[in-house]
Amino acid sequence: MSPRTPGGTVTVRGTVVIDIEACKGCDLCIDACPPRVLEMTVHEVNTRGYRYPRLLAGCTGCQACAQICPDFVFQVYKYDTPLELPLEDQGEQ
Repeated sequence: MSPRTPGGTVTVRGTVVIDIEACKGCDLCIDACPPRVLEMTVHEVNTRGYRYPRLLAGCTGCQACAQICPDFVFQVYKYDTPLELPLEDQGEQ
């Protein structure tokens, strides 16, 4: 999980951009994600008919998703300075 402070914030160290059209729905990224901020779509599919991962709040920029993905659908971006976000205002990063 992302480091959470007692005051109800989460430390966000990075984010990813997902090329959903290149994804073939193998699910490898879901289990590889240490902070568990990726989930597969249930009802949405890309133009090729595959489910794809959706990014939730709290990405740490660890690159585990990009390293395991056989289709290179992840672009990882680390922040120069980690962000402290209130839990209720995390939104997709």
